[in-house]
Order: sequence, then structure tokens, then C-alpha cells
Amino acid sequence: MIPAAVRRAWAQPRAPHAPVRVWRDWVLSGAVVVGTVLETTLRDDVVWPVVACALALLLAVALMWRRTHPLAAVAGTFGAVVAVTVASTIAGAGSVGLGTMVFVLVLGYALYRWGSGREVVLGTAVILVAYGAGIAQDYSNLAEAGFAFVFACTPLVIGLTVRLRATALEQRIDQVRAVEREQLARELHDTVAHHVSAMVVRAQAGRVVAAVRPDAAAEALAVIEAEGARTLAEMRVLVGALRGTDDAELAPARGVADVAALAGFDRRVVVRCEGDLDDVGTAVGGALYRIAQESITNAVRHARGATRIVVVLSGRRADVRCTVSDDGVGGPAGAGFGIVGMTERATILGGTLTAGPSPTGGWVVDAVLPRGERA
Repeated sequence: MIPAAVRRAWAQPRAPHAPVRVWRDWVLSGAVVVGTVLETTLRDDVVWPVVACALALLLAVALMWRRTHPLAAVAGTFGAVVAVTVASTIAGAGSVGLGTMVFVLVLGYALYRWGSGREVVLGTAVILVAYGAGIAQDYSNLAEAGFAFVFACTPLVIGLTVRLRATALEQRIDQVRAVEREQLARELHDTVAHHVSAMVVRAQAGRVVAAVRPDAAAEALAVIEAEGARTLAEMRVLVGALRGTDDAELAPARGVADVAALAGFDRRVVVRCEGDLDDVGTAVGGALYRIAQESITNAVRHARGATRIVVVLSGRRADVRCTVSDDGVGGPAGAGFGIVGMTERATILGGTLTAGPSPTGGWVVDAVLPRGERA
């Protein structure tokens, strides 16, 4: 059991999206440098002050690289601590180090938050060796040693907890995106089934009248050609979506023509349709409808004191824009993933979506989608 668990831990990749360097890193390293200067200047009991300063400056450098090179930062700093501890113990000089070395705990946090499984295992071994060397030199009773152990392990536990929560959030977002892709694939099923059904009906009608009305048969063939071209266009838009079930109905999805009906969702909702909204692709129209619907729902639920929720659907030459805004006061961020789903739907169709507070107050969702299929 234990070897298998170690193997699984060893194979874990690094946590994604690790920031290379942010302003807090400079502040942290600067605090270490300033603290080192103050301690060596004001204290007269520092053992081996030059070595202590070198250790602190090494820590300041390691803090700058702790996310991108967590194992190197831990191994270099803790390894140097072990070497100095052993040397001072042999020389009988006592503990070498400054109070600012407490920031070495940040390296342990970064190791468990950002490191790969291999780096975590190796880095933990280095930390334990450094802990053991420190215990042998400085602590004379079990209670002190136990407190030091808990103190040293706390940032490791915090780092692991933050990492697990971030991983769970990433998985939840991936699930939301998968649901949106599945829904788009269902709509593809609906669209294709609807158009193919119409093509079959036209073909049957054309066969019946072909002998007596050749012109009607030719008209039926033209309609079949148009339906086939439209179906192929919709399939090009959503061909990348994957669907796990087949229980879709033979009916077209909602589209831009249904957006106006959303005004009946709540008395505060106002819908304005502008420009050319004809010949918008079925998938794009369905996405615009769902974006408007989800945005209205979010505004009704979360915009405190909102008196108006305005939906503007604007048809332009190459794209269609849907803007949903309110004049309320946004509440605290919820645990839902509606914006993630809307963004994924817009991205799949080759469009963009932004959502955030408006400079004039309230909340604005702004989506722009191409009128037809992507090239």
C-alpha cells in the first residue's frame, strides 16, 4: 500500500499556472535583506555573523524562485542550513542563524503548493534532515522538539490544502466546460435531425409530384440542397463537441427570435433587438439565447436593488453582439460557474465573452459571436 502511494505521489505533475514572480516576492525578499541588516547591526550575540548573513541572503534569492524551482530553492537553502548546523555543532559555536531565517518556512509552503510529486518527496526528505539537525543542536526536551515539528509542518499542510482546493476548482471548471460542450453537441443533434427530417419530407413530396409537375420536383430539390448546405454549416461549427447520450428531441434549438420573449422573465427586464438578425446560425442563435437567459438569471439573483435589466441584441455584418446590463449592486461572488459555461460556449463558436462590473455601476455581460460557422 505505501509503496504504491509513494509511486502515485512521485508521478504527480507540477501544479499549473504558477506565477513566475509578483510584487509580493520582491517585498518578501526585501524584508529578509532589511531584517538581516538590522539584526547584524543591532545584535551582538550573532554567531558567525558573516555566515549568518550569507544564509539569509541565500534565502532571499531562493524566495524569488520558489514557485518555478521549488526543489532547488528548498534543497539549496535547507542544505546550506544543514551544512552550517553541522559545522557549528562540531566547532561548539552554537546555533548560527538570524530571526529572519523564519521565512524559510515559505519555501516549504511553495514546495507543497507548486512542486511535482518527485520534488515534494525529495524536498520533504531535505526538510526532515534539516529539522533533525536543528533538533539535535537546539532542543533539549521532547515538548520543544514537538512544538518545532508542528511549527515546521504547518506551512506544508497549508500549501497542500491550497493545492488540493485549487485542483478541485480546476476539475469543477472542466466539468462545467464539458457540460457546455455536451449541450452544444445535443443542439447539433437537434439541428441535423430537424433539417434532415425536412429534407426527407421534401424528397418524398418531390417523388410524388415528379411525374405530373416537374417544376415542383425541381423546387423540392432546391430546398433539399439549401437544407443540406445549412446542415453542413451547423456541423462545421460544432463538429468538435462530444456527446455522451442520444436522447435528443427532433426539434430546433431556441435562437435569436426567442430572445425577445425573455422580457417576460421579470418585470425589470427590457429587451432591445437591433440591426440585421436574419440568417444567424442555429448554434450561434442558441448560444446567444442561453447567454442572455443565464445573464438575466444571474442579475435577478445577485444584483441587489436593480431596477432595470437591459438586454441589447445587435446584428452586425459579420457578428452578433449580446449585452446584458443591470443597475444594481453586485453581491459577493457566488460558487456558481455560469460565467465559465457562457465563456466556454462563446469560445467554442469562435466568439468572445466578458463579464464584470460596469464603470457606471451594476454588472455587464458582453458577448460577440460570428453570425455563421467559423472558417
